[in-house]
Amino acid sequence: MNQWLWYLSRSSGIVAMVLMVASLAWGLLFSARETGRRLRPAWWLDLHNWLGGLAAVFTAIHVVAAFADSDLGIGVKQVFIPGTGHRQSGALAWGVVAFYGVMLVVFTSWPKKLFKRPIWRAVHLLSIPATLFACIHAYIMGTDGSTVWFKVLLVLLAGTATYPVIIRVSVLSFGRLKRN
Repeated sequence: MNQWLWYLSRSSGIVAMVLMVASLAWGLLFSARETGRRLRPAWWLDLHNWLGGLAAVFTAIHVVAAFADSDLGIGVKQVFIPGTGHRQSGALAWGVVAFYGVMLVVFTSWPKKLFKRPIWRAVHLLSIPATLFACIHAYIMGTDGSTVWFKVLLVLLAGTATYPVIIRVSVLSFGRLKRN
């Protein structure tokens, strides 16, 4: 049973990380208005929301599977409080903080009309550090962190996330320059 849980935890964590990066990239490209004219914006937004929701689901599966695997020694305290009593508490802390960030972003997206736009946007921008923290957690704590394929995956994910961040920041910067 533990080996099955270990594989479930490992695979769901990798899938969650890929989905987080995909949702982040999609959202940044959409918000930068770099989506082109062929696709309706509602379609792009729906896909972004769907990717983010799936990332949250796979993150939850990852956490539950890691908790259920008795060989990992992860208890309720380690799941909810960063940096507490585990042989890899630092690496686990990155994951816990990423988990909170993902859940906060996803669960404030559905009732976003309840928040003022600047507050919602500030909370939503937490997806950038949450994604970064998830990648750090995977690299440090994951059993695949030392394999070549995983390092290549992380480089590809970093590039996939960095490109839209640069586009978004440049659009914001040039937009401010045009107004001044």
